[in-house]
Amino acid sequence: MAISTINPTTGKLVKKFTEHTSNQVEILIKNAHQRFINYKDAAYQEKKELMLNAANILRESAHHYGKILTLEMGKTFSQAVAEVEKCAWVCEYYAENAETILQNEIIDTEATESYVQFNPIGVVLAVMPWNFPFWQVFRFAAPALMAGNVCLLKHASNVPMCALAIEEIFKQAGFPEHSFKTLLIGSSGVEEIINNKFVKAATLTGSEFAGKKVASACGNALKKTVMELGGSDPFIVFADADIDSAVKTAVTARLINNGQSCIAAKRFIIVKEIYNEFTKKFVEQMKAVKIGDPMNAETQLGPIAREDLLYELDDQVSRSVKKGAELLCGGKRLDREGFFYEPTVLGNVTHEMPAYYEEIFGPVASVIKASDKDDAIRIANDSPFGLGAALFTSDIHKAKEYAHQINAGSVFINGMVKSDPRLPFGGINASGYGRELSHYGIKEFVNIKTVWIK
Repeated sequence: MAISTINPTTGKLVKKFTEHTSNQVEILIKNAHQRFINYKDAAYQEKKELMLNAANILRESAHHYGKILTLEMGKTFSQAVAEVEKCAWVCEYYAENAETILQNEIIDTEATESYVQFNPIGVVLAVMPWNFPFWQVFRFAAPALMAGNVCLLKHASNVPMCALAIEEIFKQAGFPEHSFKTLLIGSSGVEEIINNKFVKAATLTGSEFAGKKVASACGNALKKTVMELGGSDPFIVFADADIDSAVKTAVTARLINNGQSCIAAKRFIIVKEIYNEFTKKFVEQMKAVKIGDPMNAETQLGPIAREDLLYELDDQVSRSVKKGAELLCGGKRLDREGFFYEPTVLGNVTHEMPAYYEEIFGPVASVIKASDKDDAIRIANDSPFGLGAALFTSDIHKAKEYAHQINAGSVFINGMVKSDPRLPFGGINASGYGRELSHYGIKEFVNIKTVWIK
């Protein structure tokens, strides 16, 4: 795929970008390694000041950067601004907490002194997606830089303006040259970077296919990886839940980021006692969603990021309907310029349908009827994925028991799944491995070193 910005609201080309050559990439990697040698021992106070500078730039220019996000991938402007502000939060979190998290851990043994220390490992490659083009990068870069590593970014080919803007933010914040660098390359160039001796690890957020390719290359080179892949998150509603609240949350949880989020609710699993009531109210609210220009303050749903993704989404809906899914609303592309798809609800979704077992990346909800609570948990776990899950009930004690049974990296009770710098984030099974954020995330890319003194 060519590296270019195409406005998904209009479908028109904004700008093309020249890819880095293999020789240019090799030089940038060498420069990054050299920077690491000089940066790895920088004092925490120095790194803290730089990271807080980055946070200030993000907050002060949130509207400026928000416009770039909206232009390149079509999210509503309000959500774009919120994403930029969240990036400032993760910068502040690690600026304030990295030194404490990474202090030596004293272990009582028969030695005179023994402890664990956390040393940076070097150049880390980040292969990042287009759907949260700032947040996905900053939630990796903030802890990596605070730990003393340096970063190379291979961003998605349809958000190069975001990639270059992020590099500029770190530069303006005062981080040394080559401590964070964007590589304008296609996916075919990733393996060569992984095989470079100066690159010590890689992290990827993206599709299962992309994750397997990067994990395979890193495995062959014996390099550490963290994988945050797709999800088909269950949104479970029990009969004793506040249905109106659950429905309102369900609409937001499905349509956030125009429905293009790994942790968006996708499979709505409703116990049979309230299936009809929930579905009726859910469809009514989905039909009422305002679609349009994402720069318009009243717009609630913008376009799909790329036209090929819209075609893929429509194909999943069509195949599910042919298998017997009930089309309750939506189900087609809007007749207007740009890549817009109607808010769609598929009812009576069953195991043999794509809407049940595939990840649906767009404003399409799959509603599944469960016979009881236990059946709802069974359905929730009947998926190759395991990223997040939401559970709605008034019985918190029972909810905690079910949370233990749900196969996912996170379970949110009476609320939608979301990421938070203070909490670990990641999945299991086809949703990947490793963790980002919190004290767990910053320790993924350090050498956890034992020191023993007689």
